[in-house]
Amino acid sequence: ELMAGLQSRLQALWEEQELVFLEARECAKWGKELEATVQDLCKPNEFERYMMFIEDLEKVVSLLLCLSSRLARVQNAISRMDGNTDAEEKQSLNERHKLLSQQREDAKDLKDNLDRRERVVSGILAKYLTEQQLQDYQHFVQVKTSLLIEQKDLEEQIKFFEVQLENLEQSIP
Repeated sequence: ELMAGLQSRLQALWEEQELVFLEARECAKWGKELEATVQDLCKPNEFERYMMFIEDLEKVVSLLLCLSSRLARVQNAISRMDGNTDAEEKQSLNERHKLLSQQREDAKDLKDNLDRRERVVSGILAKYLTEQQLQDYQHFVQVKTSLLIEQKDLEEQIKFFEVQLENLEQSIP
């Protein structure tokens, strides 16, 4: 019964993931249309700034999500430590926690820098785009970020339920 419930939950997550992939493809098409508009209207160096921002947006958001996920797993492992955990493992987990925490702080600095760059790019685009086009651009950035977060969240949930199902299958004789 438990296995069937886990399988059902996994199936629902896979279907949701497929819908998010479809939304991401639509967002990418929207991004290409926006890119063409920006390229037509802006100076080459301004277009280059726009493109660098859009590329870095995905990289920085993905990096932050990945580091946060890894940090959460290490924190979970640390919380499961008890008196039987050997000193070497405790030290290793604490070192990984410290390293990941520092890396996440560095990634937050990158995100702050990216936010400043977004304001610069918005200022550039405001000179060329209509109010509606500028709102579309801002909405595109929000949707792109939301989809990245949603994709990562679904990946994590799927991984979690797959491990649970695998552990359950192995525990049954």
